[in-house]
Formats: sequence, structure tokens, C-alpha cells
Amino acid sequence: MTKNNVSYAAANATIRGSRAYPGLFGTVSFKQTSKGVLVTAEIYGLPYGNTCAPGIFALHIHNGTSCTGDAADPFADADGHYNPNECPHPYHAGDLPPLFGNYGYAYMSVLTDRFTVEDVIGKVIVIHSQPDDFKTQPAGDSGAKIGCGRILSR
Repeated sequence: MTKNNVSYAAANATIRGSRAYPGLFGTVSFKQTSKGVLVTAEIYGLPYGNTCAPGIFALHIHNGTSCTGDAADPFADADGHYNPNECPHPYHAGDLPPLFGNYGYAYMSVLTDRFTVEDVIGKVIVIHSQPDDFKTQPAGDSGAKIGCGRILSR
């Protein structure tokens, strides 16, 4: 992407649900700006409950380069949170605001200076089954990995 003859990096991740969540899908885009990275997620097929428990889901960039795993953890190869500066949780570079479900749909956009687009290309982004509590080490007690996508340059 180019604006005023300045080149800005961009990347996307296509999210797919685990075998337990086959209807979960969406995209997460990453656009480099002069102020940081604009991360935008649009996700469909999230599990949802009732009015008082609509679903809040942790969203994290992980160090892994593959959304593969095993029966116990379908995205085990996602590895741990992206944390190049070895900060405590929730100050990992890969810690993002949660997704707030709306009858199975979520949209979120945030500007962050914790990483550049180039830093995260090739890594994966993971949706967890629970909200991040922003205190439990190392990953915020955010539950099982229910969706995953590899971040690829555009």
C-alpha cells in the first residue's frame, strides 16, 4: 500500500475454527501506519450464550507459524504469545483487546505500537474460548484455542 509515495506494509490472516467450531471463520487485517499498526478483525460463527453471557473472546498473536496441532489442542503449534521483549502478561506485544460477540459476530479495530506489520508476518493469530483476565501468567487464563489464522503479507 502506498500513500504520498510512502510505502506501508499490510498483511491478513484468514481465521478458521477448530474441529469443535467448524462454523467459526473471518479475517484479521494488519495495516502499517505512521502511528502504529491498525489491526481490524471481523469474525463470524463465534459461540454465544444468552444476554448476560454473550461471549467475550481473547485475541492474541502467537509465536508459532502454523495452525496445526493434535486432538487435545488443535492449534498446539501456535506456540505461546508473541512476546519479543519478555514482558509479563498483559504487556506481551501480541496481547490484543478482546472480541465482544454479538450473536456470533464480532468486529474490532485497534491501533497499536507494540509491533510492526513486518514483525508479525508468518506468525499466527488465535481466538480463545474465554476472555483474557489481563493478570494470570502467562496467557490470561483465556481458555482453549478455538480459531486460528496465519498472518501473511498482502
